[in-house]
Amino acid sequence: MSLRNIVLVLGLLTLLFCSTFSAAQGGAAATYKAKCAMCHGADGKGDTAAGKKMGARDFTSAEVQGQSDEQLADITSKGKNKMPAYGKSLKDTEIKELVAYIRELGKKK
Repeated sequence: MSLRNIVLVLGLLTLLFCSTFSAAQGGAAATYKAKCAMCHGADGKGDTAAGKKMGARDFTSAEVQGQSDEQLADITSKGKNKMPAYGKSLKDTEIKELVAYIRELGKKK
């Protein structure tokens, strides 16, 4: 394989990876907006009327960000306290993408 072909293949793989990652992040943002933002807020801080009433956790807090991905996925899947379970309405991949989205909210703090 020539150097030109190798560079072309690597470029295409990079483009494919970036577009897939971007689509996954876009999907997670839409899922978050549909399922989570009403209580946790667009910024994840839980500072909404519904969030205050339900005791929604602040996703940007050290407590939440300190939990493992598995713990956050488990809570999302099974629910906790007043938060409903989403394990039957979301695929495992969607839950993992939501956890990654929650991590990003913590970085925007």
